[in-house]
Formats: sequence, C-alpha cells, structure tokens
Amino acid sequence: MNLALFDFDGTITTRDSLPDFIRYAVGRPAYYAGLAALSPVLLAYLAGLVPNHAAKQKLLSWFFRDWPAERFHSLAARYSSQRIDGMLRAEAIGKIDWHRQRGDRVVVVSASVQDWVQPWCENRGLELVATRLAVENGRLNGRFSTPNCHGEEKVRRIREYLDLDAYGRVYAYGDSHGDEAMLAIADEAFYRRF
Repeated sequence: MNLALFDFDGTITTRDSLPDFIRYAVGRPAYYAGLAALSPVLLAYLAGLVPNHAAKQKLLSWFFRDWPAERFHSLAARYSSQRIDGMLRAEAIGKIDWHRQRGDRVVVVSASVQDWVQPWCENRGLELVATRLAVENGRLNGRFSTPNCHGEEKVRRIREYLDLDAYGRVYAYGDSHGDEAMLAIADEAFYRRF
C-alpha cells in the first residue's frame, strides 16, 4: 500500500479556511474589528517577527476564547457542510480520488483547526491530522491543545500517527512554505501541482 499526504488550505481548497470560518462564525463587522485590533500582531507576523503559531493562537483566542466548546464544535460542523465544498480545487479532488481508486491510504495533514476539517474528511472517508484547540471546563481557553500543525510540526505529527516505513511509496501535496518539511519526507512531492 502507498500513502498520500495532502495539505488542506490552498492545496485541497482554493483559499485559506481560517479567515473564512471566522467571518462565518462572528460576522463581517466583528471579523474586521478584530483584525483591526490585532493589526500590530498580524503586521509583526507578516514582517517575520512573530512566528506562525503565535499569530494564529492570538487570532483564534481573540475571536473564540471562552466560547462553549459544544457551540464552537457545532458551528464548525455546520460551516464544514455549508462552505467547504464551495472552495474545493477540482484537481486536488481528482488526485485524492485517483489515490483512493488505487487503494492508497489518504491522510489530510492540516494546520487548520480539526473542528471544521474533520467533518469534511469523515464525509469523504479520509483521515486527518490537524491542529486542535484546548478546552477547559467545557470552554475554549484560547490556546492549542496540540502544537500548530505547520512546518516541522507536520512531520512530527505524521511520524507520531503513521509508520512511514510501512508504505511502498509516500506521496505528498502542498502549496506553501509550511508544507516544505512534509514534502521533503515524501518519495514523490508535488508543490502546487498534481
């Protein structure tokens, strides 16, 4: 059996699901007000002064800290069923289907939050390794319960989840700097192509 690893945002989808989910969850006015309030952090991130995981955690904490976990999970599942199919990249879906027809194991490896990617993956019979949010007393506490699944952390999480030596060939598909480490462990790597 072979293994196919797919990044989600920008690879399977045509755009990043995180800002789209936030707008969906809180509405446009609150979304743009939050971006304005967070602009120093976001500008520092764009300038390379704040790492990806720190900027992302600040963003998610700003909008969702103290939300009831069940409310967040329910909204994420609704978002998944209503929005994700409208942002899929046809070439990526074709390649996923190609791998599945060959009997390959297909795993989505994403920095996105598990809550909205998992329902989509389950509907398609795909496995998922993703970022998870921490919950305390039934509420989101504004932190990750796992490190942000980005860059080298993608590889660490893949190796924790899978025995790569058990597969004949490993394929990997990605579209950004955050996928380079995952692409580097593959026998066949596809950067912004299928």
